[in-house]
Amino acid sequence: MSERFAPKVPVQLDPPKDDPISPEELAKCDGSDPSRPTLVAIKGTVFDVSRNQAYGATGQYRVFAGKDASRALARSSLKPEECVPEWYDLDEKEKTTLDEWYTFFSKRYNIVGKVEGAKNT
Repeated sequence: MSERFAPKVPVQLDPPKDDPISPEELAKCDGSDPSRPTLVAIKGTVFDVSRNQAYGATGQYRVFAGKDASRALARSSLKPEECVPEWYDLDEKEKTTLDEWYTFFSKRYNIVGKVEGAKNT
């Protein structure tokens, strides 16, 4: 499964960090402020997606930026109301999709921290 999600162009990633990031700080990193990184969280793990303009202020995936988008990713949804960290009640197929997104992100973007208070298992 891991090869399936490998990027076409290899990415040199930094060692993952587990710095605590408050939900308020995460919300400020939504791609609208060029002085801040653009961040997306999945299952409480925060990824720096700054180098991908798709998550920036005008990108097609901007809805995920500055949020834990676990539920939306699991459901392949771009609805802002689904960009929430609650994913425990999803069915097994959706949880598998979420795990695949986590793998996809972890092979492309640096892990810069964990959302404070988030469950990630």
